[in-house]
Amino acid sequence: MTADIPTTVTIPAPNGPDDSPAEQTPPTPPSDPTAPEIPLRRNRAYLLLTTGRFSQAIGAGVGTFAIPLIAYEVTGSVAQAGLISGIGQVGALLATLPAGVVADRVNRRTLLLFAATTGTALWATVVAAGLGGTLNAWHLAAVLFGSSMVSAFVNPASGGALRAVVPAGQMANAMAVNQGRMAAVGLFAGPVGGLLYGMAHVLPFVASVVGHLIEVVAISFVRKPLNGERTGQTHPLADLREGLRFVGAVPLFRAVLVLITLLNLTAIALIVAINLELVRTGTDPRLIGLVDACAGISMLAGAIVAGPIVQRTRVGCFGVLTIGLLAVALVVMALQPTYWVFVSMLAVGVFLYPALNAGFTGYLTVIIPDRMMGRATSLLGLTGLIAAPAAPVLGSALLEWLGIGATLWVMVGAMVCVVVALCFTRPLMRIGKPDTWAADVLE
Repeated sequence: MTADIPTTVTIPAPNGPDDSPAEQTPPTPPSDPTAPEIPLRRNRAYLLLTTGRFSQAIGAGVGTFAIPLIAYEVTGSVAQAGLISGIGQVGALLATLPAGVVADRVNRRTLLLFAATTGTALWATVVAAGLGGTLNAWHLAAVLFGSSMVSAFVNPASGGALRAVVPAGQMANAMAVNQGRMAAVGLFAGPVGGLLYGMAHVLPFVASVVGHLIEVVAISFVRKPLNGERTGQTHPLADLREGLRFVGAVPLFRAVLVLITLLNLTAIALIVAINLELVRTGTDPRLIGLVDACAGISMLAGAIVAGPIVQRTRVGCFGVLTIGLLAVALVVMALQPTYWVFVSMLAVGVFLYPALNAGFTGYLTVIIPDRMMGRATSLLGLTGLIAAPAAPVLGSALLEWLGIGATLWVMVGAMVCVVVALCFTRPLMRIGKPDTWAADVLE
């Protein structure tokens, strides 16, 4: 579960001393503002970009699911299999900041093509080695490391590319559609990966190759320019320092870095603690899988209604409602920590998250200047990368020391802190509805 949190109607300028409205000068527009907006379903560039990303995400999800399984088969060691699976996080963490700089300096279409082609080649080596019986632990680790680094470069480039082909007024709907697709990936990648792995151990990695290859083809047919203003006249380190100053100077971004990190840390630790508690109490593995499946179905349903919700609701206020609902669900779980309460309350708690993610990411995509998109996206994305390795340690440690009941009350306290902080963070609470976002573009 990945959380994103809301923002405001008018954002203070990077050099502004207080919360007064900024003097905002729009960057190079991503499209002709006088041209009539065409529906997203007829926007060829948007459809090609999102189809490519969706195909790549499915393929990568199926392959990632199978990695621990084949790693155990190759090494015969649970510890080594876990180590191989964890190496991917290291690659992404190392590449995130350089990737943002690169995404702002080069042609986005070229970068996306290069990344998709590299991903295709990396997973193809796993297929070839698997068919030839030469696959080993070092090979798997290297592919995971390289694949995660490639993903780090794709994320900031794809955000800017989407901004270039989707008008600001349609960004909320575009992000809601993306949330639905990613929820579907999260729900079906595991079962599909398990089915393919059962048929032949190499098949999940064939799916990864096919997914990346479809992305290569889709991006190749995008003809619309995906770049506005680019950097490149200064040294890359100077660009990185500029990005750090930009993100650090905007009160909204400072609040987001703290609050989303806490939210992601708590949410991931919660899932880990519940799953481990069920394992510890001897719950059938199929029932444990049902907990995550029900949460995934809930998020998929939430993604379906995300578009209308975002169009009609101020993102800041909706953020309080979303986190508050999860806090209430956690209270119920803490009072009655039983299997079916976990299943039902997790589904209730995560239902509104897709709409919150769509609104917040859509707003950021609209307001961040085109030339800063890669660096700002990468820096803000560190919230998830920080939480991913730390949260499982936190969740398991709390469960071991306190037991499930007290652990859930700790989670409740963390969520209450986030809700209170949201209410008192002016840049977050002042975000308006999507028709006001374009007026908030940062200079």
